[in-house]
Amino acid sequence: MKATETNLKDVYVLEPQVFGDARGWFMESWSLRKMEEAGIHVDFVQDNQSFSATKGTLRGLHYQLNPMCQAKLLRCTKGSILDVAVDIRKGSPQYAQWTAVELSAENKKQLFIPRGFAHGFLTLTDDVEVQYKADNYYAPECDGNIRWNDPEIGVKWPFDPVILSEKDEKAPLLSERTNLNFIYEEMR
Repeated sequence: MKATETNLKDVYVLEPQVFGDARGWFMESWSLRKMEEAGIHVDFVQDNQSFSATKGTLRGLHYQLNPMCQAKLLRCTKGSILDVAVDIRKGSPQYAQWTAVELSAENKKQLFIPRGFAHGFLTLTDDVEVQYKADNYYAPECDGNIRWNDPEIGVKWPFDPVILSEKDEKAPLLSERTNLNFIYEEMR
């Protein structure tokens, strides 16, 4: 597995080694040993899967507050998405900066997003399935979101969404989120 750090420190694109022959293909989608070799130390506790029927469906930008914040490892197993991570850790030199990676069933890339980041994606095709691992359980009382088109963040989406939840449509701006409790800690 090849791990490449994005423009945001600690956010990685993971590319599994794919073995193909006349039968099709095989890949290892996750390996604790290979993650640790890449410097990523996470104990996943939950697998999630979403389905979006229509191109232009937006989910995000979501996060969970401490103590239930989550690191995630995402992959798209059907269709294609633009996957986005935003640094929302107070004191981070990258605060409010974002990165985006196209994940698709075809390219088999995965995105690792550590704790302290908001996450969202836009479907680039119809009939999209996304699977992800999380290192903490879902806790509705810690759930939060930020507006997908917040000008302070300035994500460059390839087009405006056509479908989003009421919760995401009415999400506050980052500057209005006074309860964010993620603190940047530089690794020594």
